[in-house]
Amino acid sequence: MAFDADLNACAALVQKADPDRFLAVMAAPVAARRVLFPLYAMNVEVARAPWVTTEEMIAEMRLQWWRDALGEIAGGGKVRRHEVVTPLAAAISPEIARALDELVSARRWDIYKDPFEDAADFARHIDRTSGALLWAAASSMGAAEEGVVRDFGYAAGVANWLRAVPELAARRRVPLLDGTPEGLRALARDALARLHRARAKRGAVSREAAPALLAGWQAGAVLALAEAEPHRVAEGRLGRSAFANRVSLALRAATGRW
Repeated sequence: MAFDADLNACAALVQKADPDRFLAVMAAPVAARRVLFPLYAMNVEVARAPWVTTEEMIAEMRLQWWRDALGEIAGGGKVRRHEVVTPLAAAISPEIARALDELVSARRWDIYKDPFEDAADFARHIDRTSGALLWAAASSMGAAEEGVVRDFGYAAGVANWLRAVPELAARRRVPLLDGTPEGLRALARDALARLHRARAKRGAVSREAAPALLAGWQAGAVLALAEAEPHRVAEGRLGRSAFANRVSLALRAATGRW
C-alpha cells in the first residue's frame, strides 16, 4: 500500500524522533500505519514544542497551534493544510480529536519547572499523555475497552518516563515525587500491576486495535529492571540490547500478546 508525501513525512519524523514507536509501527499490519504514523508524528511535534524555545509565551503559542488544529478536526469542517495535520484528520474521528486536546494541554508541564503536586497529579499527567495517545490509536483502529488500554498506556508511560528522568533532571525539571530507591520501586511496582491487569484482559482489545499496543512492548522489562535495580534510573541504564528489543517486539507482533 503506497503512502503519499504526507504519510511518508510522518513516518520519517517518527523514525528520527521516536525510533521505538517507529519500530512498533513497522511491526504492525500495513493498514494500521495510516493511523499510527500521523498520531505518533503529532505526538512528536507536541512533545517537543515546549523545548524548542526558552520563551514560555512562545512555547504556549506552539501548543495552542496544535489545540487549534485538533479543534478544526473536532469541528468536522475545513482543516488547515499541514503534513501531519492533514493525514491526522483522515485517520481519527472528531471525538478522538477532542480527546487528544488533553494530551496537548498536559504538555504545558514541560514549559515550566513546577514539580507535581502529589501522586494523583503525576498519574494524571501520565494518563493524559501516554494513556490518551494509546487510547486514540487503539480506538481509531478497532473496538477496545478504554480502561484496559489506559492501564497499559499508564504502564508504558511510566516506563518511558523513568527512562527520561536523567534528561528531564538535566533540563532542571523535577520529574519524580520520590526519587529514593524505595520510591522508585513503588512507582515501578504500581505500573507493573497495571500492566498485568491490562494483559489479563487482552480479550477486551480487538484484533484490529491490538497493534496499537505494540508501542509498549518494552514496558514490562523496563519496569521490572527499575524495581529490581532502581539506581539504574538516575544512571540512564534501563534499556536492553537492541537485539533483545527486536526479538521481543517480533514475538509480540507475531503472537498478538502485547
